[in-house]
Amino acid sequence: MAGSLTIHLHRAMRHAPRCTATIFNERRVSYAELGQRVARLAGGLKLLGVDRDDRVALLSLNCDRYLESQLAVFWAGAAVNPVNTRWSEKEILFSLDDCAATILLVDEAFCAMGIRLRASASTLRHVIYMGDGATPSGMHAYEDLVRDSAPIEDAFRCDDDLAGIFYTGGTTGFPKGVMLSHGSIGAAVINRIAADQGPGAISLHAAPLFHLAGALGMWSQLAKGGTHVFLPSFEPRAAMALIEREQVTDTLIVPTMIQMILDHPQRADFNLASFKHVVYGGAPISPALQDRLMEALPDLRLMQGFGMTELSGCVTFLPARYHGRQACHPDRLGSAGYAAVMSEVAVVDAAGEELPRGQVGEIVARGATAMLGYWNRPADMAATVRKGWIHTGDLAYMDDEGFIYIVDRVKDMIVSGGENVYSAEVEKAIASHPYVAQCAVIGIPDERWGESVHAVVVLHQHVQLVAAELIDHCKTLIAGYKCPRSVDFACELPMSAAGKLQKHLLREQFWKQHVRKVN
Repeated sequence: MAGSLTIHLHRAMRHAPRCTATIFNERRVSYAELGQRVARLAGGLKLLGVDRDDRVALLSLNCDRYLESQLAVFWAGAAVNPVNTRWSEKEILFSLDDCAATILLVDEAFCAMGIRLRASASTLRHVIYMGDGATPSGMHAYEDLVRDSAPIEDAFRCDDDLAGIFYTGGTTGFPKGVMLSHGSIGAAVINRIAADQGPGAISLHAAPLFHLAGALGMWSQLAKGGTHVFLPSFEPRAAMALIEREQVTDTLIVPTMIQMILDHPQRADFNLASFKHVVYGGAPISPALQDRLMEALPDLRLMQGFGMTELSGCVTFLPARYHGRQACHPDRLGSAGYAAVMSEVAVVDAAGEELPRGQVGEIVARGATAMLGYWNRPADMAATVRKGWIHTGDLAYMDDEGFIYIVDRVKDMIVSGGENVYSAEVEKAIASHPYVAQCAVIGIPDERWGESVHAVVVLHQHVQLVAAELIDHCKTLIAGYKCPRSVDFACELPMSAAGKLQKHLLREQFWKQHVRKVN
């Protein structure tokens, strides 16, 4: 493998020093400048006490400094914790304490929270302000560290060294820290670039970079020495304006974002002719949405990716030749593609034995992209990795040519707008309301989001509660995207003779008209 992820920066500095590396608002930085800034920022981190394998957290919207600071952390020999910006403050604090983060970088959007987290987090020593405004009292100014620190030599981490801890939702209600190495992320980059075609000359980073899918687009573009254009958070008009202004060639988004662009009343006002390649994931693209997209942008090439954080991103891809009106085997649009070059994928039964083609079982994967493990969660690791295979929790069948067709989930998980939501997390928040006696959370079909979080709630006797009150209660405990979008109140929940909740009966009424039981 390639070793440290910083090797891609060294290559670009040597072979394309004057090429534009990053664009954010009016700020443009070449690869030569990026390399100098990274070495100086890494020196500043060292002066603040960052040591080998320390965890440095980033709480920021997408920007050029997101890439720059991650590279500096690697350069200094430490590991990153990209914080989910959509989480509640309690969830964020949990992740900082869980991985014992010593440094936190925040932008303007999370400046106030950064002050509170510094006071609450048990291991934080310093907070760095990476915004453009005046630096708050008690924080270090990002640009001062870059300007005043002496550059240091790259630590050049190895394949098996920890690159980052990426938190994912937990079936027990607590997020799990997935440990990914430089080598596993590097292998995922190879998967991405080798799948049909890699990023183009100018990539738009519109998906949140704390997500591994968005981050993988960033690392793949770095490996190619291309230009990174950063959009703080996805908004269709802003995305179209950037595509036109910067002549963006490609991006990674979820189908919900595609639909938002196509539905925007000002779409025709923008020239999107430079836009040539889109990688999408989180849900399949419907034939109707694909047709609309191909009509609007007939030269666009689409590619679907399927994977999970524990596998450093995508391990199967459905390349562009299976999309569009001229697609070979158009029936394969409903598949999640086939195994990437650095990954092996199989479908197994409950005992872990591979099933004959066409039979439904659980998707498992192994290979160079596999995680190092869960941070301080050996029991979860043992449950997820069995016989050398990582179990995804997705039910599917494989056809004779290796294409994967997802039909349902083993895990009690909902995917809404590309975000994973574990039912246990939501149920814990709902159950904490004093009026709630029992609850069950399921995913139901949603035309815009793929799946929507739906709660079925049984109240204690002689109390009343409306859906809005319960949803507001949940928002104080968990991220807004995890909260129920709809609530049904019932007298009882369906139980088996053994007293086990039968969620499939709750889901059945919503999914009976669908071939797939998940989106």
